[in-house]
Parts: sequence; structure tokens; C-alpha cells
Amino acid sequence: MIGKLTGTIDETGSDFAIIDVNGVGYVVQCAARTLSQLPANGSRTTLFIETQMREDAIRLFGFTTAEEREWFRLLQTVQGVGAKVALSLLSALSVSDLARAVAFEDKAQVGRAQSVGPKLAARIVAELKDKALAFGAVDPAVVRLSGEESEGAPSAARDAISALVNLGYGRPQ
Repeated sequence: MIGKLTGTIDETGSDFAIIDVNGVGYVVQCAARTLSQLPANGSRTTLFIETQMREDAIRLFGFTTAEEREWFRLLQTVQGVGAKVALSLLSALSVSDLARAVAFEDKAQVGRAQSVGPKLAARIVAELKDKALAFGAVDPAVVRLSGEESEGAPSAARDAISALVNLGYGRPQ
């Protein structure tokens, strides 16, 4: 399995980059956000790689950070999310925005990605909500306060949330 490539960028397209590593050109599928972060053709770069082997092909997916690669893997654990949809989500949202949207159950934000409808966005949020805290820089206390207040929540927290909602702020905010 290929886990990381360091080489020269030969060519980039709308959804791929060709990385020359000692004379061998690897075609690496990338999210649009990743492609926009790559240096110019002819420059050296390093990409974290997710290798997928199938009967008819070996596909390489490239990411600028290991965290982005982990989100790609995590997204594909959701039924209905394959490599194409995972790349689409990572193109539309940064890793931190995606983690925040999942943690706060913001289905509209997740649904901004191409090929992600309302039902799939709801499934992604529901299945990954608990896992998002481990993969993103989201404060668990803020997530807890953004949801329904439990009976054990301090009355000051319930009052503050109620006041903000009455002022027009949404619960996720």
C-alpha cells in the first residue's frame, strides 16, 4: 500500500494530479480544495495517500494532511458515501468546517457538497456525530450545550441558551 508520495507535480487537472516520483508518474485523485493548495507544476510536494484496490483498478487519493485523509476514510464508513462523495465533501468544506458541521448536526452545511442530498446529509451527521469530536477541533462542552439541555445541566447554562435563542440565535450558534 502507498501511504505517502513525495515528488514533482507534472500535471494537474480538475480532480487529479500527476506526481512524478523518480521517473514514475502516479495519478492521484484529489479534492478541489487539495488541488488548490498544491504548488505550481514542476514544484516538489508531499501528499498523504489513501490506496484503494479493486478488481479492475488501483486508485490513489491524495491529501495535504493526515487529518484530511482520516476524514476521507471516516466519511466512507457511512452507507451511501463512496470515494467520489467523500472527495466532494472535502472539496466543499475544510476539515475543521466539516467536523464542526457534523458535531453541531448542521445538515444544511454538509448538504452544500455536490452529490449530497438532504437524506444523505442527515445520515452523515447522524452516523458521524460522536466520531467528529475525535477528528476535529470542536469543544465537546460547546457541542453538549448546543443540543437539548439535559435535566442535569446547570440552570445558568439553560437560562443562557434560552436567552440567546429568544434573541434570534440558532441553537448550533
